[in-house]
Amino acid sequence: MTQDMNRHFSLSALLKFTFPTICMMIFTSLYTVVDGFFVSNYVGKTALAAVNLVWPIIMILATVGLMTGTGGSALVAKTRGEGDDERANRYFSMLVIFTTVVALVLGGVGQVVMEPAIRLFGAEGELLDVTVVYGRWVMATLPFFALQFAFQVFYSTAGKPNYGFYVVVAAGLTNVVLDWLFICVFGWGVRGAAIATALGQVVGGLVPLVYFARRHNSSFLRLSWTKPEWRPIGKACLNGCSELVSNIAMSLVAMLYNYQLMRYIGEDGVAAYSVIGYTAMIFSSIFMGYALGSSPLMSYQYGARNHTEMRSILVKSLGLVGIGSVIMFLAAQWLAAPLSAIFVSYDPALLEFTVEAYKLYALAFLIMGIPIYLSALFTSLNNGVVSAIIAFMRTLVFECGAVILLPLIWGIDGIWLSVSVGELAASVLAVGFLIALRKKYGFTKQAALAQGTNGE
Repeated sequence: MTQDMNRHFSLSALLKFTFPTICMMIFTSLYTVVDGFFVSNYVGKTALAAVNLVWPIIMILATVGLMTGTGGSALVAKTRGEGDDERANRYFSMLVIFTTVVALVLGGVGQVVMEPAIRLFGAEGELLDVTVVYGRWVMATLPFFALQFAFQVFYSTAGKPNYGFYVVVAAGLTNVVLDWLFICVFGWGVRGAAIATALGQVVGGLVPLVYFARRHNSSFLRLSWTKPEWRPIGKACLNGCSELVSNIAMSLVAMLYNYQLMRYIGEDGVAAYSVIGYTAMIFSSIFMGYALGSSPLMSYQYGARNHTEMRSILVKSLGLVGIGSVIMFLAAQWLAAPLSAIFVSYDPALLEFTVEAYKLYALAFLIMGIPIYLSALFTSLNNGVVSAIIAFMRTLVFECGAVILLPLIWGIDGIWLSVSVGELAASVLAVGFLIALRKKYGFTKQAALAQGTNGE
C-alpha cells in the first residue's frame, strides 16, 4: 500500500515507515560483505585486500546518486507538502535523468583513472592486477549503481518504502547467487565477484526505473520526459551535497586507512580492515537507513509548516538513535570473534588481530548515529549548507585528522580509535547546530504548543 505522509506518526508508525529503508541500506551494504566472504574464503586474502582497495573509488563516483536522491527527495517531498504534485513529479523526473547522464560520464572517467589511482596506494604485482580487474568490471555498471542510491531515498517520498525493500532484496539475492555460481562453480575468482556485483547493481537500478516510468504505477511519483530546469537541479544538488561529501569523505578515510595500514602493518592490516569495514558497514547502514527513511516525513511536514509533528518526529528519532547506539555497541563486542571468523578463520594470527582491532573500532557505534541522523535532518529541511558542514567536518577534518595523528601517539591502536574520536567531535558540532537553529525550524516545545493552541 502507498503510505501517506500527511498524518501523525506514533513511535510504532515511525518505525514501520522507516523499517523498509533500513533494510534497504542493510541489503545494499551486503553487496560488499558477500563479495568479501566469497573472495576471502575461496580466492584468498590478496584478493580481499584488492576489493577493499578499489571499493572507495567506486563509491566516490556512485554517490552522485545519493546526492541527487537525498537533496531531490527533500525538494520533492517539500513540494508535495505544499500541495503541488505536478511540479513534484517534474522535479523527480529531471533529477533521475540528470543522475543517469552524470553517472555515465563518471563511469568513463573511472575506467581511465582506475590503474593509476590504485598504484598510488602502493599496490603492485598481483595485488595491482587483481584490483584493476575487479574495479573495471564494477565500474561498467556505475549508472545503475548511482540510480540505485537515488531510488533508495525516493521510494519513501513516493510512499513505497516496502517496494524499495523488495527491489534491494532482489538485487542482493542476485549478487549472492551469482557470487556462488561464478566463484565456487565456474572458478572465475575476483572477476566472477565483480560480475556478480555489477549484475546485482543492474537489478537495483533498472527495476525501479521501469516501475516509476509506468503511467499507472500506484506511487505518488511518476517518471516522464521533461526539459531540465537548472535551478531546482542545482538546489537539489546543493542540498544533497552533504551526503555526497560524507560518502566521498568516508571513501577517502578508507583510502587513508589503507595507506596507514600498508605503512604500519602491510597486506594483513588491509585485510583486517576489510573485515571490520564489511561488518561495521551493516551497523552504520542501520543509522543511515533510519535517517534517510525518516527524512521525507520531516520534509513533508516542513513544507506543510506542521511544527508539532516536526518536533514529535525529532524527539522520537533522537531517542531511537540513542537506544540503537547502545545495542549496536554491545552486539559488536559480543559478535567481534564470530563475525571475524566468517572471513578469516583460515588464518589464526590474522583472526586474533582482527578481533582485537574490531573491539576498539566498535566504540564508534556509541556515537556515530548522532551526526548521521542530524546531518540528514538538515538535508530534509533543505539546509544543505549546515548538513554539508557536519558531513565535511565529520570525515574530512575530524576522522582524517585522527587517522593521521593518533597512530603517532598510540601506534596501531590509534588507527582503530580514530573513527571514534572523529565521531565524537562531529556529534558535538551537530548537536550545537541543532540547539542554535531549533527556534528557526520550530523544534522548541513552545512553538509546538503555540501551533496546537492556534489550531494550525
